[in-house]
Amino acid sequence: MPFAMSLAGLDPSGGAGLLADIKTFEAWHLRGLGVCTALTVQTDTEFLGVEWVSADNIIAQALPLVQQYPVDYCKIGIVSHPETIAEVIAALRAVRPGIAFVLDPVLRASAGYVFHNAIHAHWASVLPSLTLLTPNYDEAVAMSGLPDGEAGAKAMAHHCAVLLKGGHRPLKPGVDTLFHQDSATDFAPPASNAFPKHGSGCVLSAAITAAMASGLPLKAACSAGKDYTYRYLMSSPELVGWHAPERKHISQIPD
Repeated sequence: MPFAMSLAGLDPSGGAGLLADIKTFEAWHLRGLGVCTALTVQTDTEFLGVEWVSADNIIAQALPLVQQYPVDYCKIGIVSHPETIAEVIAALRAVRPGIAFVLDPVLRASAGYVFHNAIHAHWASVLPSLTLLTPNYDEAVAMSGLPDGEAGAKAMAHHCAVLLKGGHRPLKPGVDTLFHQDSATDFAPPASNAFPKHGSGCVLSAAITAAMASGLPLKAACSAGKDYTYRYLMSSPELVGWHAPERKHISQIPD
């Protein structure tokens, strides 16, 4: 059974962050390993506060895992600052050079809480270390320093693959676009009637990470991750849904 690791915040509601990532990994029949990057005070409807975990503490949690288990893919969620992300990635790559990182750059909670005000220059040392970045439109603006999220995603794609999510996207609402190797691939939503979910961005990036850990190439993994996320959105009308086992793309799992 493949392994995947999440470095993310602990959301007590279970809809986002570390708990959502582990649920997603297990639905993909992976061994999910989790490292806490922040202790949050929140529900599925409001965000009340956060206590950040230091880079040293994150590394102390993660190193024994990558030393003992064959972790090839790691998803990163909320972290106190881009400099912390860069420090953690360097430490883990020193032990496991081939590990691939997927960053979901959560800069603001859905309830409006701003996690940090890092400017685009702070992200410069992080982007080349990533396999995939999954920003929404507003995050692409903030991270690139450009006034347009589409242009920002294209610019950042010179350093790593970028999946620009459809949320808050003015020209293509609901459509995710993968910018990779001078090409752009659109992933349209299966339908427009999905129920909104707390933590849907976390689920998408975790599902893409799981798909790659299961052997899918990047473009196919993004497509599979979007399909999985749509099924999660449709799992209930509530803000926290249910994670159903994923079998469509994992031929080696017996029925």
